[in-house]
Amino acid sequence: MELRHLRYFTAVVRSEGYRQAARHLHVAQAALSQAVLDLEEELGIKLFFREKRRVSLTAEGVVFHAEAVRTLEQADLAVEAAHRAARGEIGSLRIGFMGAPTIFFLPELIRLYRSKYPGVKLSLDELTPIQQENAFAAGQIDIGFTRALTAERLRLFESRMIYQDPLLAALPEARANKASFVHLKDLASEPFVLFHREGAQGMFDTIMGVCNDAGFSPRIEHQPRMMQTVLSLVAAEAGVSIIPASVTNLYAEGVQFKRLRPDDVKVDLVAVWPKGTHSVALDAFLGLLGGCIGTIRAKSERNVASGWKCRALD
Repeated sequence: MELRHLRYFTAVVRSEGYRQAARHLHVAQAALSQAVLDLEEELGIKLFFREKRRVSLTAEGVVFHAEAVRTLEQADLAVEAAHRAARGEIGSLRIGFMGAPTIFFLPELIRLYRSKYPGVKLSLDELTPIQQENAFAAGQIDIGFTRALTAERLRLFESRMIYQDPLLAALPEARANKASFVHLKDLASEPFVLFHREGAQGMFDTIMGVCNDAGFSPRIEHQPRMMQTVLSLVAAEAGVSIIPASVTNLYAEGVQFKRLRPDDVKVDLVAVWPKGTHSVALDAFLGLLGGCIGTIRAKSERNVASGWKCRALD
């Protein structure tokens, strides 16, 4: 049964005749009459009493008309939903993110996205870089905010650098140190607390690399699975740490942060998403993110200059 035939049928009912219905639909009256006849033949019932130029519904036609109207209304809703999906106004978007590096911009970015696309269902999961890789592999997230990908992973993903995060030394506050920076080589004899390698392999290897370049291999005493625990152990004087500057957004009572010398290594925060066809909802999010990149980078630079005291994206 064609929707066109249903539309012709309901138009004849509204107009109480073929002539007015044909004018309204901008079709030939003969074509309209034939379409209704075809519909009656397909159904095997008579829908109209025909009286000269006027028509009236049979009992069966009354019942069929009510259902036809509902069917056409539902079809119109389906068409509108498809158009909204094509415009990115409905659908779903699943975002993986690292907490500390995104805390100063992601909440506002999500608010902006919701205001523009309120029909899109958003889900957000705080995940380490390794957890994000696993979530992508399982089809559980559409985009992630994570650390820079390896060359092997880049073959599967598109990415965009959001900002660069300098490395800081995290020291127990009880330790007297009035200088604004720490020479990396002066930490050679210290016990280290580093976020576990399985959670962020790239960052771990970068920290090991800068220590090796300074002439020592860090003596790692603890590898917590949460960055907040890293800071807690430093505060407890269980060791020192090297962290991305954005980690200072976390609760850090009892910890002091110092710039490193040399200070020539930064870790990237990137947005990544699988290569190939993706949803309009993701395209809309990427467009919004692209428009905010300059603001995010400027904000990260101000945060570094002010000691990473988090404020909302502005």
